[in-house]
Parts: sequence; C-alpha cells; structure tokens
Amino acid sequence: MVITGRLVLLALIGVVPVVLYPGIVSILLWAGLLAAVCGLDVALAASPRRVGIVRTLPDGVRLGEGCSSTMVLRNDSRRPLRATVREAWQPSAGATDPEQFVAVPAGESRRLSVSLRPTRRGIRRVETVTIRSTGPMGVAARQVTVPAPGVLRVLPPFNSKRHLPSKLRRLRELDGQSAVQIRGAGTEFDSLRDYVRGDDVRSIDWRATARRQETVVRTWRPERDRRVVVVLDTSRTSAARVLDEPRLDTGIEAALLLSVLAERGGDKVHFLAFDRRLRARVDSTAKGSLLGALVTAMAPLDAELIEADWSRLPAHVRSASAHRSLVVLLTSLDAGAVEEGLLPALPALTERHVVVVASVRDPRLEELSIDRSTAAATFRAAAAERALLDRAAVANQIRLLGAEVVDAVPADLPPLLADTYIRLKAAGRL
Repeated sequence: MVITGRLVLLALIGVVPVVLYPGIVSILLWAGLLAAVCGLDVALAASPRRVGIVRTLPDGVRLGEGCSSTMVLRNDSRRPLRATVREAWQPSAGATDPEQFVAVPAGESRRLSVSLRPTRRGIRRVETVTIRSTGPMGVAARQVTVPAPGVLRVLPPFNSKRHLPSKLRRLRELDGQSAVQIRGAGTEFDSLRDYVRGDDVRSIDWRATARRQETVVRTWRPERDRRVVVVLDTSRTSAARVLDEPRLDTGIEAALLLSVLAERGGDKVHFLAFDRRLRARVDSTAKGSLLGALVTAMAPLDAELIEADWSRLPAHVRSASAHRSLVVLLTSLDAGAVEEGLLPALPALTERHVVVVASVRDPRLEELSIDRSTAAATFRAAAAERALLDRAAVANQIRLLGAEVVDAVPADLPPLLADTYIRLKAAGRL
C-alpha cells in the first residue's frame, strides 16, 4: 500500500479535534478513522496485477534523434483503473516523460507514449513498469512492479555522411579517367563483338555464334573490384575520450564513411571489430544493405578494458580476404600499446596487403603545447610536446614497416581516411 498527499492532509486536519478534545481516545479514534479510509480506498482500487501491457518500440534510432516507446494498457479488472504508470528506462535513453497518469475504464484499453532521445550509442533496455493504482478517494494506492521488457537499439549517427557525395564524385572522376579496355588477357567479362582476323580462337563464344550465325568473341578486362578490410580496435585504448567523444565512436564514423565509399566504388568490403577476439563482422558480399548491416553490428560495440592481441589479427584478415587487400586499422598511436602489440604484427600484414593505420589525435595537445604563460602551463606544455613527439616517432616506425598513417583530429579523420583510399586507388596500389 502507498499513501498519497491527501492522507497527509487528512492527518493534519485531525489536529483540530485532537486539540479541542485532548486525550488518547480522540487520537485513537482519528487514527482508526484514517486507517479505515485507507483500507476502504485500497479495497476499491483496481488491481494493478490485472493490467495487461503490450509494448511497441522501433527497431532502431540514430543517436541524437527522437523516438517513442508506446504501451497499450488493458484493464482486465471489474473496477475503473486510475493509475500512475512509470517506465524504468536507463538515464541514457533520454526519457522525457517516463511517469504518466492514465484512467482506464473496466475492460477497456488506453495507449501511453513516452518520448525518448538517447544520449549514448548502444543497446538501451527497459525491464519493468511500475503501476500505482489509486482508490476513488485518492488517499491510498496499490502499487506493483511488473516485467515489461523492451530493447531499443541506438545506432551510430553517421555524421560523416555529409562527406560522401564529394568523395563519390572524386571516385567517379577517377573511374572516368582510367581506361575501360586494357590490352591483354583479363578475368572480368566486358562484352561481345564480331570476330576479326587475329583474335584468339579461345575467346570465341560458341553459343552466341550459333545464335547469330556469325563468329562472335568475348572481350575481357582486368578485374577492377578490390577488397577493403576495415578493422576497428575495441580494446582499452578505444575507451579514451577525445573532445568528449569516445575514440571508439570516432573510429565508427571513419569506418562507416570508408566502407560505404568503397562499396559504392565497386569494391568488396569486410568490417571486423577486434580486440582479443572478434566482436563483430560484416561482409558486403552478404545479402541486404551494407550500411544497414554495419550500423546494426556497430550499435552494441563497447570498449573492452583489455589489451588487444594483435598477433591474432593476420589470421582474422586472412579469413575475411584471401586476396591482396587494403587493410585499414582504426586504433590508437599510444607509444606503449603500439610498440608492444601492433608493430610486431605489422610485417605479416604489409608483406601481403596494403596497410593503413588511422588514429584520432587530441587537438588539445597542440593547444597545451603553445601555452607557457605560467610555470604550471609550462609543465603541461612540456608533457603535451612529449606526447606529440612520441606519436610522431610511432608513426615513423609504422611507415618504415611499409604502412600508411592517417593521424587527425576527430572531425578530420573520416574525410582524410577516405582521401587516402581514393589516393591509393588512383595510384593503382589496391
């Protein structure tokens, strides 16, 4: 049983008769009257256990956008239901009105809608709903918490999508400048044409020749589709926040832009989320939209507070693509983690693939390295300068092993990584 403010008000009103007729008898009489009123009100309240709940949630919502959680309450009791209903959403779900009052006549249903605006990517869950059924006098209520599970998948916002049209234009310009027909044998079928003297007889298409009743040959072109393997580091270093955004989220933005660009450019894309084991995998060769599959797989990813085991990465890349590929590693350039883990594993990748290591740089390092107005600021500037020099040294070591390095602030990393992909494709290195 739950009491309301009306019962407190009645108890205060009882001070008057107790003052006029002081004594234990008047106090007990008034207390007994209050208890009787509470008991009667609770008895007349509809049972919250006889309320049916049907919840409806969208399949997913992009981070920063709003949606609604809809519940249908069905009153299966014989009394009218006057209740306050509260949904137990996580704070990061951004529920603006989780507690609402509803009146449902006996045997009828009512719809409640709770507005949600999630503040974090991932899986947001609600497990229970609390129903407080108030009696007709409003002095007491029956309360129960019932299970009503729901799951909302908060997808990455993909803010870097705004760069996609310009990158696609550059990619189409690149395709237009390259020759469609290249002399020599190829592996990809291009078209049929009439036979001319000097053509290789092995290129004759006998079925087409029989249909046309004249000799027809096949023309071929070198295969232009390439494979891009995007590896997102989900180890402890991805939990660091740069400009109030986890490094993992910036990596997701860069991976989305590069993957969609490569897929629209005709390449086969494989996405891997990796630390000590494979957390997610998406292949563009599977059925359905690549972008939809990517955001669905990326939504539940969280930084794992463990070290990445880079020695296992070549095997995972080999399982995704047995051919020469562009392998993009979205990780950090922290000196300790890279020197002990990534650098020893890079030669196994660079001898077979084109490797790009992309990392997020904190712009505050440059700002701190400039300010030397006070003694404390000078010490901070020295520490920032040391961090920048360490990053530059690690980047040089990676380049010496044959890999490209893209080191940029969060807003610039996705477009710069896309530019690197376009440059490598234009140079014929893919």
